Amino acid sequence: MTLPSKIIRPRFVPDEFFGHQPTPSSALPDPTPLIENLTRCVVEILAGARDLEQISRWVTDDVYRHLLKRVVLSARARQASGRAVTRPTFTIGSTTQCEPRDGVVESVVIVHGRARSRAVALRLEGLDQRWRATAINVL
Repeated sequence: MTLPSKIIRPRFVPDEFFGHQPTPSSALPDPTPLIENLTRCVVEILAGARDLEQISRWVTDDVYRHLLKRVVLSARARQASGRAVTRPTFTIGSTTQCEPRDGVVESVVIVHGRARSRAVALRLEGLDQRWRATAINVL
């Protein structure tokens, strides 16, 4: 009597099946409006005039945690100095975009405020049929 041979299956990796699926740029809308709106929202979030949850669907979990830390630090600084939360007055200046590979857009947006100008750097990746910010830094 011969024993049946074992069937060896490759190990199931749930992230490959259930994780975010990359999307090519050709299947996504123009990223420019999202870049400008995310920039506007991030500046207002850091000023305390907008809730971080409003952009949660457009950012990855890592970006959300990073912005949450910045929001907490900004709130502490405002509280320590006794400043009230006010909606910032600013204009969006020049925007520079590049596409390092298909489905990825990196951008730097200059934001002009009353007292200073800042740069907001964003990286958008096409994930699950939409753009999502995988990195946001305000300088």
